[in-house]
Amino acid sequence: MKQHEPPPGQTALDVLQQFRLIYGSMRQHFRLVEERCGMSGSQMWVLQEVQRTPEIGIGELAARLGIHQSTCSLLVDKLVSSECLEKRKQQRDQRRVGLVLAKRGREALAALPGPAEGILPEALAAIPPVVLKTLQINLDELLRHLPGKDENYASVPLADMLEKTEKP
Repeated sequence: MKQHEPPPGQTALDVLQQFRLIYGSMRQHFRLVEERCGMSGSQMWVLQEVQRTPEIGIGELAARLGIHQSTCSLLVDKLVSSECLEKRKQQRDQRRVGLVLAKRGREALAALPGPAEGILPEALAAIPPVVLKTLQINLDELLRHLPGKDENYASVPLADMLEKTEKP
């Protein structure tokens, strides 16, 4: 028995709708983060990582966020100036500066409505490894066919990309 094939182009439209659903869900999550916490998702992710690892350095923090160290430094400086983070000499190595949460940072984290890094990383972490690898292979193929792609976006936090857009 032959399986029913979708009309030509229907699968591409279905996949496009899946991307829309992912994108819209991420935007909605980051808007909620900003409403409840008064800060962007990327700022909240920095605070969350500092909470997980007090006295973390900028280099390690940037690696955990998957962003360039200079981008991370800008985020940290903004959080220090808004009194959400403090820079202190690390206890284990007095020559190095580490980050610790300040009172305003702890208060913002208490209001966090979900994962600071966003719902997509959380969903990806929940996928079985073989499915995640298959998704990676398929997205690599899609990216091969994507005209005008800018590799620099690979290291920009999703929250920062989504903040710059308007609601439909």
